[in-house]
Amino acid sequence: MQSEIIISGFGGQGVLFAGQLLAYTALDAEKHVTWIPSYGPEMRGGTAHCTVIISDKPIGSPIVRLPLAALVMNLPSFDKYESLVRSGGVLVINESLIDKKTDREDLDVVLLPATEIADELGNRRMANLVMLGGLLGKLEVLPLDGLAQALEEHIPERHRQTIPANLKALQQGYELAG
Repeated sequence: MQSEIIISGFGGQGVLFAGQLLAYTALDAEKHVTWIPSYGPEMRGGTAHCTVIISDKPIGSPIVRLPLAALVMNLPSFDKYESLVRSGGVLVINESLIDKKTDREDLDVVLLPATEIADELGNRRMANLVMLGGLLGKLEVLPLDGLAQALEEHIPERHRQTIPANLKALQQGYELAG
């Protein structure tokens, strides 16, 4: 099975790191994977997105046109990707920053107050992990404990003290989506 995922938001929301974590988790699970980052001219505050493809078989093309899932962390991302998610797919919405609702009835929609949860845990930059937890709670593409392990192995040294709170963020997103 092949799962194509788009993660999108403002620069500084951890969009690219979230995609990297998915990719590392897939590699650790011996899956085939691609991760392609893209960001606007501004690192903080500009738009950023990445695509991740996870597959049991070799991946023919890294291009994602109709993703199985999209994690949208801000309104411009919702406006751009909501219509592209394939029928039967998953749309994870950060409802802390997105006040629109989708009209699509052919999607499994997960509404998460990701930024609010991250604020309660002490750092709004953990909203990306709330969103990833929500994705894994709805789409069984990778195990939650595998993502937690990848986080512990790949988080930069300067952020290692945030691991316990990040794991809580991941778990809360997972539980709210389930």
